[in-house]
Amino acid sequence: MVKMTKAKTFQAYLPNCHRTYSCVHCRAHLANHDELISKSFQGSQGRAYLFNSVGWQAGLERVNVGCGPAEERVLLTGLHAVADIYCENCKTTLGWKYEHAFESSQKYKEGKFIIELAHMIKDNGWE
Repeated sequence: MVKMTKAKTFQAYLPNCHRTYSCVHCRAHLANHDELISKSFQGSQGRAYLFNSVGWQAGLERVNVGCGPAEERVLLTGLHAVADIYCENCKTTLGWKYEHAFESSQKYKEGKFIIELAHMIKDNGWE
């Protein structure tokens, strides 16, 4: 009898920043500290961070982070069109991407990403 095992998805490392945030479940790199905008956000499972971008590496190719389809959700700050983001390596849902904000005061979030603290860990070069 032959036992089949699932091959591990390739995990890329983000360059140009010695401090990164990684998936707490599989340690795949998710975001560079340089992309952090705010630590004052709330996710569905507690505190969350807002990032300018996640999973980008040289050549503007997104790695380690996948993005699902957009859907409208009522969040604490009103109605938004958001798309869930997930770890490409272990498939854990990490947070979401703001695709569209319906209120003018929330437009600054468009194109930005939320990652919940419950799903990430600080990696590389933190004191």
